[in-house]
Amino acid sequence: MAPSLQPVKKILIADDSPAGQVLAAAGYRVLPAADGIEALAVLDRDAPDMLMCGIALPRLDGLSACLLIRRNARHANLPIVMLSDAEGLFDRARCAMAGADAYLAKPFSEEGLLQIVRAYVDGVDGA
Repeated sequence: MAPSLQPVKKILIADDSPAGQVLAAAGYRVLPAADGIEALAVLDRDAPDMLMCGIALPRLDGLSACLLIRRNARHANLPIVMLSDAEGLFDRARCAMAGADAYLAKPFSEEGLLQIVRAYVDGVDGA
C-alpha cells in the first residue's frame, strides 16, 4: 500500500523578516504579501493554513488586517501570528485584542518560528 501524501501546508507571510525563507526551507509553501491589502487578497485566493503578519505594514497595517480577517466567518479560525520589532506588553495586548493567536518578537530564532508554526499548522506540541 502506497503511503498517503499530505498536502503541503501554505503559510501566508506579510512581513519583511526572513520567516519566509526559514519556512520554505522547512518544506512549507510560502505565500508572500507586500502589505495588508495584498495579504487579504492572497488569503481569499489561496486559502492558506496560517498567516504570519507584521504589525507595521504599508497601506493596511497588520492589526487592521487581523481585525478584518476575524470578522470574516470564512477565515475566523485561521491561525494568525503577529510579528513585531517590539517585545513590549503593549504590542502583545494590541495583537491579542485584534484577534491574533500568537505574537513573535523579532529577531526570532528559526526554532522558535518553526515551533509556533508546527503547533498551529501541524498540531505538533513544541515541548
